[in-house]
Amino acid sequence: MDSAFEKVPGTAYIRDTDTNPAVDDRGQYGRIMLFAGSASRTLGREIADQLRCRLGDYERIVFPNENIFIRLKESVRGQDVYLVQGMTTPLHDNIMEMLIMIDALMRDSAGRINVVIPYMSYTRSDKKDQPRVPITARLMANIIEVAGTDRYMTVDLHAGQIQGFFNIPGDALTAFHLLSDYIKEKEIPDLVVCSADLGFAKKGRNWAEKLGTPLAIVEKRRLFNTGQAEALTVIGDIEGKNVLLVDDEVLTGGTIVKAVEAIRERGAKDVYLVFTHALLKDQAYERLESLGLKEIITTNTVPLQPDKLLPNMKVLSIAPMLAEVILRAHQGRSVGELFNE
Repeated sequence: MDSAFEKVPGTAYIRDTDTNPAVDDRGQYGRIMLFAGSASRTLGREIADQLRCRLGDYERIVFPNENIFIRLKESVRGQDVYLVQGMTTPLHDNIMEMLIMIDALMRDSAGRINVVIPYMSYTRSDKKDQPRVPITARLMANIIEVAGTDRYMTVDLHAGQIQGFFNIPGDALTAFHLLSDYIKEKEIPDLVVCSADLGFAKKGRNWAEKLGTPLAIVEKRRLFNTGQAEALTVIGDIEGKNVLLVDDEVLTGGTIVKAVEAIRERGAKDVYLVFTHALLKDQAYERLESLGLKEIITTNTVPLQPDKLLPNMKVLSIAPMLAEVILRAHQGRSVGELFNE
């Protein structure tokens, strides 16, 4: 029987689906052992399915004083361990659980501890732009490293320089290829890519180049006293065009509402919204629903409740990409090769 081949979503890699990923092959750091924390159980199971392995077993107890206790239910001695844990709600519980699990893995003599963080929080605090403020992204990198992590993986950091805050090797991945491939296959006519703000303009240009479209930018300012965004104008010609509004994350949806209002005021036709991290707090779902967007495309870096998903929302899984990166990290093969880099 001939082998079947398929493209790994979000990459340029064609794999043989009849070939076992061989996660049990013992390499320099032993065999792959995969654990998923409370914030990423569903994603962890999807990654395990891709790797044809099972999730590691552990016990989590929260005592009346809110202290978290972790006990591994199997030995990881000498093995290549991958812990999948996003920094999502409840944020600080999940961060502490991750750090405590790292410590438990380290004290059980894991051969290598790799932390897979689909969404890393505090990344907007990446510079000292006011007097007497912290650089919390650097602090998070330090804490993760000191806890005992040997390697990290994450998806779409808010700012690329955050990679420099780590003193351990890592893979700063992106969902850009996964999302843009989906949009490209739709062949939307008269399309213009529109960056949600000036800060995302460089990444917006990457979108426009890949899709072969013009680029527009929503110019906005954020009111200092309220933190709310106020859209001012749209730079670029979008009249009579279909618009793809791109951003890295959506929290309350306030920025998106202002951006869509500005886009429609300038005569756009259908508006599509695409972003990586669907944090979606407070009134975000209601705001997005009220906008009448043609389609909302995001990923599962942040767990989403199925009953809250909107009819026009498409969630793409990053599990195949993460599984392939994990396998390559384990085998000592190039990760950049997945993206023709």
